[in-house]
Amino acid sequence: MLLAEKLKEYANRPDVIVLALLRGGLPVGIEIARKLNLPLDILIVRKLGVPGEPEVALGAIASGGIRVLNEDLLSYIDIPREIVEAITEHERKELERRERVYRGHRPAPDIHGRTVILVDDGMATGATMCSAVEALKQQQPARIIIAVPVAAKSTCAEFNAQDGIVTCVCLETPESFYAVGLWYKQFPQLTDEDVHELLDNMPKQQPASVKNNGSL
Repeated sequence: MLLAEKLKEYANRPDVIVLALLRGGLPVGIEIARKLNLPLDILIVRKLGVPGEPEVALGAIASGGIRVLNEDLLSYIDIPREIVEAITEHERKELERRERVYRGHRPAPDIHGRTVILVDDGMATGATMCSAVEALKQQQPARIIIAVPVAAKSTCAEFNAQDGIVTCVCLETPESFYAVGLWYKQFPQLTDEDVHELLDNMPKQQPASVKNNGSL
């Protein structure tokens, strides 16, 4: 996997963890974790989609009460605030449901002082990823590396221009970018059953003495 190659300096490190954004980031995260021999866990973030155009994010929410809004987009398309609040409440209920269904009694990982490779299937406006980053910062990680196969060039540049602990690694940054799904030959939406099957087989970091038989 080419994205994992760009992250190979983090392979086998006990202070590094891969966090996949559900749902789309999970298949990508699993491949990165396997290639780099790193543990994998999940982070649940819900995009606040524009009415009638759900691929376009007007913002996002994440566990811990985090909400990030794309104020420039909101000003441009002039969505009433009561509609934004209704969308937020709807997505908050779904976020809470997914926390119960996917995590259950399994505790969230401790990321304090660790390097987090934060994975999704792509970024358009970056609102979902921004919400995820803000949620993680509250837990004081040492570093956050955003890793995606494809992203809008301006979004990737914005993350890399930030001061602090966040950097962005992306394989493709097309000049013309509308929605993540348009850059995949196949872009199926994962069901709850798909997620459970993937979570049941999440990679666990192996001891250094047995690390992939030297195949990395």
